[in-house]
Amino acid sequence: MEDNVRGDDQERSHDTRSRLRLLALKLFAEQGYEKTSLREIAEQLGVTKAALYYYFKSKEDIVRSLVEDYVADMDALIAWAKAQPRSPDTRAEIVRRYLRIVANGAEVFRMLHQNQAAVSGFANAKERGELFKERMDALVDLLTEPGASLGDQVRAASCLMSISFCCMHYRDRAASPAELETAVLDVALELVGATPARVTR
Repeated sequence: MEDNVRGDDQERSHDTRSRLRLLALKLFAEQGYEKTSLREIAEQLGVTKAALYYYFKSKEDIVRSLVEDYVADMDALIAWAKAQPRSPDTRAEIVRRYLRIVANGAEVFRMLHQNQAAVSGFANAKERGELFKERMDALVDLLTEPGASLGDQVRAASCLMSISFCCMHYRDRAASPAELETAVLDVALELVGATPARVTR
């Protein structure tokens, strides 16, 4: 019985943390990072400011947690890809999975883009840039053959950057997320010489 109660408490805690992050992301995007206060987030969520402090000590902590989730997803993709044979099918699956990660994190990156001036002053801003660079380099390596030419590396980098840019830039121009993902995937697969295939859900 005690284990069930503890499990329920943990589930509620996780749910509150998730709702808090989603609300903060929405407010940061709508009215700006600097104009959004922790008090406002707590009030809209229906919790006390003290309760909010239990999960995050600052707005920067909230943004950091959102970025860390994205980095963790990329790390999982890199670890999976390293265990696969180098082949067009593997490259295609790397591209599909990366597209999924970017599509799921589009709101986070839109918020970061809209609040560049504020988030660039974060203590870990430089470190965050290095984290992304390292992972992009790892993915470029996995999307090319050993000893790949500069041209092949540029094509692989262009594949990744086109996914990131187009998922955000063309989001409001596509009839649906599925239409955009299909268009982006077709171009991305062509750039790395991977066999075109349907997007797996």
